[in-house]
Amino acid sequence: MDDAAAVLAAQPFSVLVGARVVGYEPGRAVLEIPLRPELLQQFGFVHGGVLAYAADNSLTFAAGTVLGSSIVTTGFTIDYLRPGRGTLLRAEAAVVDSSRRQALCRCEIVAVTEDGTETKVAAAQGGARVIELDRRSGGTPGSGS
Repeated sequence: MDDAAAVLAAQPFSVLVGARVVGYEPGRAVLEIPLRPELLQQFGFVHGGVLAYAADNSLTFAAGTVLGSSIVTTGFTIDYLRPGRGTLLRAEAAVVDSSRRQALCRCEIVAVTEDGTETKVAAAQGGARVIELDRRSGGTPGSGS
């Protein structure tokens, strides 16, 4: 889990939203985001962009448990189920299927209130694939395919 936390800490946007890895084991990853006013939309609900970020990163972290850390998201779909309110957002993702180079994952995102009540606010499915990094140019993606 320390390696996963280091990868997350190296992502400036993840630091900005305050994301943290709270679960990381083969085939599964869990991210949490403490909710604060800057992450909400005009009605006081969790902003859809924050939900999409949580889906994207939890799906990719779950894929990383079986593929390693040199991966990128290939795409995902998200369904917003109901408005989210609370003090914490938790995205739990699991690998559905994988090969040596790619993985398909699903996740559920819940909003947690102060008293611990959880409300499922979104569900997503997506994939990630292994990339090759060009070490000569500072780790930018190389040919990858």
